[in-house]
Amino acid sequence: MNVSLTPELEKYVDGKVQSGMYHSASEVIREGLRLLKEKEELHQRKLIELRREIQVGIDQADRGQVSPFNEATLEEAKTKGRQRLAAKKASKSR
Repeated sequence: MNVSLTPELEKYVDGKVQSGMYHSASEVIREGLRLLKEKEELHQRKLIELRREIQVGIDQADRGQVSPFNEATLEEAKTKGRQRLAAKKASKSR
């Protein structure tokens, strides 16, 4: 298989090989493809989880387990979201 790279990407790959991090351009390309595959798999897992969560909401709505969307529920959602974000940031900074 032959792959054509832009001059910029070719220079980047050559730089990685010259740095000693990789033994060949093929290793650099394989690593890039491995990372791309990993990224796509993560995206698919997130998509599956999102669809599952949406289905939970649909099921709750079908059972009548809903509340009106008004200023109070909006503020409650914002508060919960901010708390989740703060907890996530706190766990990352450890």
